[in-house]
Amino acid sequence: MNLRASAIVCAVRPHGETAVIVRLLTAQEGMVAAYVAGGRGRLMRPVLIPGNTVEAEIRAKTEGRLPFARIELMRSRGPWMSEPLPAAAIVWVTALAAAALPERQAYPSIHEALTGLLEAICVAPSARGWAGALVAYETLLLRELGYGGALERANEQEWPEFLRSFDRMGRLLEAYPLADRRTDVMAARAMLRERLARIEGG
Repeated sequence: MNLRASAIVCAVRPHGETAVIVRLLTAQEGMVAAYVAGGRGRLMRPVLIPGNTVEAEIRAKTEGRLPFARIELMRSRGPWMSEPLPAAAIVWVTALAAAALPERQAYPSIHEALTGLLEAICVAPSARGWAGALVAYETLLLRELGYGGALERANEQEWPEFLRSFDRMGRLLEAYPLADRRTDVMAARAMLRERLARIEGG
């Protein structure tokens, strides 16, 4: 592999004393795992925040070996990670992508949807500006992975109705792409659900 592309940081796992293994969503190659030397260091920690958009240079010496990546920050979501509701949403949507998408299989529509959703989470004045898009992103991911189903239209203007749609989608995610991983990944969605429920006493 020899790739230079814009990518979304979806997951970061410590590796050794100072390195990390990062999972990056690219439009061209889909989800790519790569080794980042010094990824736990002071300079790289703010770059490797889930939701960040980065420029990644990814190289693998041989097929089947974990590639190495050099990462440069393009768009930081760091300022929103101190805000409980946006932070919970960013953590969930990136964790979902990292857990559900197979390695090196391109899903350009999911990449585009996640890019737009992350931007909406960061610029909208309230969750009502992105909550419906979040459920639409989850629906798209299910359909792209072959689980079908009708598009879930979540009305974020009617908050109790939206929460019912959100809960229905959660059950589908548990039953299908996250069936083997729900104990860890779905915890992020449960936290988001708890914070969304506080809006207008939902």
